Amino acid sequence: MNKRKLGIGVVILLVLVSGLLYGYYGFLYKPVRNIEAEKSAFVMPAHRLAVEYTSDSGKADGNYLNQTIEIKGKITEVRDSLIILNDKIVCGFDAMPMNADVNKDITIKGRCIGFDELFGEVKLDQCTIKQ
Repeated sequence: MNKRKLGIGVVILLVLVSGLLYGYYGFLYKPVRNIEAEKSAFVMPAHRLAVEYTSDSGKADGNYLNQTIEIKGKITEVRDSLIILNDKIVCGFDAMPMNADVNKDITIKGRCIGFDELFGEVKLDQCTIKQ
């Protein structure tokens, strides 16, 4: 009887550990979102997004953080793999787009990753240029 209880306990423990490991690896290695294919949760001008974050970053985070956003603004700076819109929105790209010229009006779609209070900039990543 004792060996049987021990065997059942070991089996239950193995099933439990296997389930936890499966869940952990499923969470850790989940597929990456395809922001380009997602429907935009918000469409707005770049200055409005910047104003909302500078006035109340906590409320803006509640609305926009981790959301797919489409913003329209004027390119004020281009460097490395970043495009800066209206001096306040920093858009990160995987590969720098070829048609990014300073002072050009452009629409960009990306994932909002928050507000940098030190520089006063809203950050987007996984960005693409909308045609």
